[in-house]
Formats: sequence, structure tokens, C-alpha cells
Amino acid sequence: MAVSVEYVTRETATNLWRNRLMTVAAVLTVAVSLSLVGVSLLLRQGVAQATTQWQNGVNVLVFLDAAPSAPTVPTAQQHTIYQQLVQLPYVKSCLYRDQAYDLGEAQRLLDPSAASVLTVASTPASWRCVLSQPSEAQAVARQFNGFPGVAEVQYPQKQIRTMETVVHVLDAVFLVLAVILLLSAAVLILNTIRLAIFARRREVSVMRLVGATNWFIRIPFMFEGIVQGLAGALVAVLVTVALHVVLDHFAGHNASSLLYRMRTPAGDVATTAILVGMIGVVIGAAGSAIGIRRFLES
Repeated sequence: MAVSVEYVTRETATNLWRNRLMTVAAVLTVAVSLSLVGVSLLLRQGVAQATTQWQNGVNVLVFLDAAPSAPTVPTAQQHTIYQQLVQLPYVKSCLYRDQAYDLGEAQRLLDPSAASVLTVASTPASWRCVLSQPSEAQAVARQFNGFPGVAEVQYPQKQIRTMETVVHVLDAVFLVLAVILLLSAAVLILNTIRLAIFARRREVSVMRLVGATNWFIRIPFMFEGIVQGLAGALVAVLVTVALHVVLDHFAGHNASSLLYRMRTPAGDVATTAILVGMIGVVIGAAGSAIGIRRFLES
């Protein structure tokens, strides 16, 4: 038997309306599941965005060592140290800060009693380097501690290790959560389609007796699952976009806040929304196809 668009549309609409309470329940449950998937993906992107911004701000401080007879490091030696630093593949850029700048920063950060004994002559100048891979900060310190003209190399070792651990844990949690929710949504649609077929098992048997092929029977049920998955996905997309708007609103313009660092570009949000929609269609079709297989093979 040939399958027409009119037949598929009519049967799909009839099945959905006949089991409307079950359909609504399935759509809402799929919407909740896919909303959590969308939120998980959005938060995962936000964590990645915040991590990237944090990495761009990680500095390795290379303090220059001036001889007692010369209060400043010779320009040629400064340039040599700079050239050695920027040749490293994981060093993005280096900025020179003179002694007066470092003295002012020390006075802001240190206790007043400790800062009061500092002078311009006793405060070393520094090269401040931004790394593309913060984990390589230790390698920079190991290579330049003891280098001619370098007094000391400092880097936030504890913060780097903590941040890397947190990022790996969150990445794994979001990934596992998304997979579990996807499986839950697929099983829900599968069970919904099985119940619908069970309620119409006599009709399916009659259709097989009069010569209907398995695909002739299967396609309306598959489209029923696709419609349920797509409807739930559309709700999930709205929830995901709404969450992005809310986070953007509360993030404001405070560049130091975590929410501001987690702001996700609109393009990434659109990609997430499209992915959620496609997932809804795929699990709807897959769930319904698996759900009807047992009845057609019996």
C-alpha cells in the first residue's frame, strides 16, 4: 500500500487527539527533560566561557633583578628576557611594568605597615605574561627562575589547580546529566507510543490482515512521536532562550561578576536551541520506532 501525506496527517492528528491527555503528558515531560538538557548545555557553555576569560587573565609575574649599583635592569637585558618569554608557544603576550607601577600596586595590595618600607628603588620591575594554557605557568616559573636578570617568577598555582579541577568536574556532571535526561525522554516517548499501539492493537491486527505493510502502519505512529518530541523541544527552546535572557539581565555590566563571565554569545545560544530541537525530533522518531517494533514483529 502506498502511504500518502493526507493519510499520515489524518492518522497522526487522530491518534494525538484520541490520546490527548497522554499526548499532553508526554509533551510536558519531554519539554521538562529537554529543558533540563538545554539548560545543562547552556550552563556548560557558560562555564567554558568563564574559564576562557579566566584563562586570558592568568598572569605569570616575572620580576626583574637589578644589581645594587644599577637600580634598573638594562634595556638590552629586559629585551632579552622578553624575547625568551614570547618564544614560548603557550605565552600569548607580555606587558612591561616599571618599578613605580609595581610599587603602587604593592601599596594597594599589602598591609600598610609592610608597604610603608617599600621604595621605588627596592621594588623590582616586571614582565606580566598572559598564558593560553594556565597549566603551563609552572613550566614558565621553572624555566625562568634563576635566569640572568630575573629575581623571581610568581603565578597563582593554587587557583589554577582549583579552577582546572572545578572545570573538569562540572564538565563531567553536565555531560552525564544531559545523557541521562535524553535517555529518560526517549524512554517516555517509547512508552507513550506503546500504550497508544496497545489501545489500538485490534485495529493494527486488522490492517495487517487486509495487507497493510509494516511501514504503512509504522509511519503514522512515528510521526506521532516526532510531533510529541518536536512540541516538547519547542517548549524547551523557549525555556533555554528565556534562561539566557534572564542571566544576561542579572549579569549587567559588572565584568568581575561570575554571571558576566558566563555570558554566552547569541550564536552559541542559537546553536544550542537548534540542537535541542533536533534532539527532540530524533528521540521522538527513535522512541516511536522502537515502541511499535514489537507489535509488528508478533
